[in-house]
Amino acid sequence: MEWFIAALVVVALGVVAVAASGRLGGMSREPDRDVYRQNPWPDEEPVTPTEVSDVKFGITLRGYAMDQVDDVLDRLATELAGRDATIAELQARLQTPDVSR
Repeated sequence: MEWFIAALVVVALGVVAVAASGRLGGMSREPDRDVYRQNPWPDEEPVTPTEVSDVKFGITLRGYAMDQVDDVLDRLATELAGRDATIAELQARLQTPDVSR
C-alpha cells in the first residue's frame, strides 16, 4: 500500500510539472514579452490602418505594457487631430466662394 501511495504522489508531481511547463496546451508557448520601450512606427510618415491592426504590445504581469499603449494612443490622437484639421480646412475652402475670378 505504501508503494502505491508513493507511486501516486510521483505521478501527481509529474502531471503538475508537465502542466506548469505549458505542455498540456492552453497558452501560447512563446508570449510576446518585450517590455522595452519601442516606437512601432517612424515619426515622419503617417500611420496606415494596416500598421494599427498589426501593432503588438509587450506583456507584463498585469497585462500590456502601459507605456507602449500610451505612446501608440498619443500618436494616433495626434495624427487624427492633424487629419481632422486638414479636412476642416479643405471643407472651408469648398464653402468659401472664390472672388479672384
